[in-house]
Amino acid sequence: MTGTLVNVAAVLVGSAVGLLLRKRFPEKIQAIIFQAVGLATLALGMKLSLAAQNFLVLIFSLILGGIVGELAQLEARFEAASEALKRRVHSQEARFTEGLITAFLIFCVGSMTIVGAINEGLRGDPTLLLTKSVLDGFTSLALASLYGVGVLFSTLPLLLFQGAITLLAGQAQGFFTPVMIDQLTAVGGVLILGIGLNLLEIKRIQTTHLLPALVVVVILTLIAG
Repeated sequence: MTGTLVNVAAVLVGSAVGLLLRKRFPEKIQAIIFQAVGLATLALGMKLSLAAQNFLVLIFSLILGGIVGELAQLEARFEAASEALKRRVHSQEARFTEGLITAFLIFCVGSMTIVGAINEGLRGDPTLLLTKSVLDGFTSLALASLYGVGVLFSTLPLLLFQGAITLLAGQAQGFFTPVMIDQLTAVGGVLILGIGLNLLEIKRIQTTHLLPALVVVVILTLIAG
């Protein structure tokens, strides 16, 4: 778990620095940071989405996942849970939920997360997760300066998700085949693309409703063999 714990610590430190700097940035500087992060997020999403091995599986995962998310009213549920957490931590942050989900997707979706966690769990080698920690630390700084304290609380799902893969690496290795990793990465990349569009205010994408696509793609990939 060393790699995951260092990763969590890096995000906590990066988020804290981002929150401190946020108060010092003039409005025009905040606006250009917003645009820069939005463009970088679009580029990251495009890169990850191209990992898809089966585009039909990708498309149907997004469609079915979106339907499930809409029927389950995930956005309303996340907002309610977020409001409860905000009250607990006495936060007045307007974009708390958005920051948490954005950070979770960027930090937890991708081959570095899965392969790095399996490598540490099976071989005791945290090298890939330590490298990821450095990247996530700087990313969390930028995200926290935009979204606020919600980014800091993304460490909770990061610890649970990445830590669970590390602890269950023996079983997870056979499950997370190269194709499965690519398909998960591609779906996550499309969701990150949606976040980039939201950041740049090009089009409002309900990325929360699309989150079930990350589960649907696993099922469809298993069915597709």
